[in-house]
Amino acid sequence: MAGVLYVVATPIGNLEDITYRAVRVLGEVSLIACEDTRQTRKLLDHYGIRTPLVSYHEHNEQTRAAELAERLLAGASIALVSDAGTPLVSDPGYRIVTAAIAAGVRVEPVPGASALLSALAAAGLPTDAFHFAGFLPSKTAARRKALLSLKTAQVTLVFYEAPHRILESLDDVAEIMGARPVVVAREVTKLHEEFLRGTAREVRTALESRSAVKGEITLLIGRGEAQPVEEGNPVEQVARLVAGGMPRMEAIKAVARERGLGKREVYRLVEGEGSSR
Repeated sequence: MAGVLYVVATPIGNLEDITYRAVRVLGEVSLIACEDTRQTRKLLDHYGIRTPLVSYHEHNEQTRAAELAERLLAGASIALVSDAGTPLVSDPGYRIVTAAIAAGVRVEPVPGASALLSALAAAGLPTDAFHFAGFLPSKTAARRKALLSLKTAQVTLVFYEAPHRILESLDDVAEIMGARPVVVAREVTKLHEEFLRGTAREVRTALESRSAVKGEITLLIGRGEAQPVEEGNPVEQVARLVAGGMPRMEAIKAVARERGLGKREVYRLVEGEGSSR
């Protein structure tokens, strides 16, 4: 009979942030698959758990997933954990979960700590709808493009960000998103936990005054305002943007995005209007 794959959430900082069920499961399974055995061993030692560990990280995930799936089929029960928080949320684990499902192995979540939900709960931004997009791109152009694509989203935006890039990211948020509310949640549940609230420029100024920015960071951005769709002919709208100095193709893209039309559709309309004159 096949075993069970448990997807177990572990603390993101404070070692007390773990459920009774998670402690029991980690002590009962045949094996624990983890990102860094040294990191997970600290947690297990704290709770007196002696279950064997095997490394499972982004560099060996493909081959290790196949090995673990075989062990599950042979009857072993395995707990999957990340270094902190819930596995698969910007952490490895997708391949073993899908491999287990494909093999007919039961997958059980053991819920618990999550940095994004913890930050969202205490940020003071609307929580009725939110969009989590993992880590922002490291390159400026790609990061700005990602932010621009979410500019009008009517939800709270949540990202993870590296401390050495947070100032650059806040610069881009200020330029693209404007003065909407921003929260930087740093070291959530840890000794130096803090929430910095304000506009992107205000939060950046507060961080810039420090000798260094350290720790795990969750970046939250308040929802954008709905952009009314402009009435009238999209061809005329393109013409107005071009007359205002916007390059023609950029104007076509902007009108298509604003009206929910395909770029090629607007391009054909503009071309057709031009050829009919």
